[in-house]
Amino acid sequence: MTDPTLTTRSVLLSTLLGTEPARMRAAGLVRVGELFGISDGSVRTSLTRMVARGELTTDGDGRYELAGHLVARQGRQQASRAADRVEWSGRWRMAVVTADGRGAADRAGLRRVMAALRYANQREGVWMRPDNLPADRLPDARATADAQCYWFSVQPDGDDGALAAALWDLDGWSRRATALRRDMAHLVDRLESDDHTALRPGFVVSAAILRHFQADPLLPAELLDRHWPGARLRADYDRYDAAYRGALAGWLA
Repeated sequence: MTDPTLTTRSVLLSTLLGTEPARMRAAGLVRVGELFGISDGSVRTSLTRMVARGELTTDGDGRYELAGHLVARQGRQQASRAADRVEWSGRWRMAVVTADGRGAADRAGLRRVMAALRYANQREGVWMRPDNLPADRLPDARATADAQCYWFSVQPDGDDGALAAALWDLDGWSRRATALRRDMAHLVDRLESDDHTALRPGFVVSAAILRHFQADPLLPAELLDRHWPGARLRADYDRYDAAYRGALAGWLA
């Protein structure tokens, strides 16, 4: 394998998460597994286990589709890639955790939800971000947060940019985005020419970029350096993703 963290399950999930609609025949998933040296038997065993766990459904005709919480995960992935924002008024949103007696699982679940909603943990039980995201973004995640938090509209004293830099590692995100753009540049021409040897490393790069999109704080332009690479990363990925899908379709055929 190109990446030892890519288990059979993660390869299958990443493939389906990147497919719209998130549905493929077993034969196609077996063919994807071949890119990573995964045997037919291992793919089919993993598919059976994923159906048993409620992660996939199957129609009995050899087609498998994302199910359960993975459908919401794909929605979060798509929202991260789109990066829709609204005009910023200068105000922030703050969530204060109010639920008492929460167990470790509840706390971990809330952390995942607040990260999906792009809030940063300012201190224990307090989450903040600029108020520049659509109110109807990820309604299921928002409903989970509503059950445990009170919400406030605030305008912090001091410099908003300094506060954002304290809450998020903006330099780290920017450096990683620049590195991923270089990785795409090394592969996109090969993918566009249907070089199937680029599919395996291209898969790893694509998965890394989609993860990185989900770490983008989606801040207002007013709080970002003018060289912030978010828009360029997304534009590059649009071309790269089209090239990858085309090359993969050729491989599957």
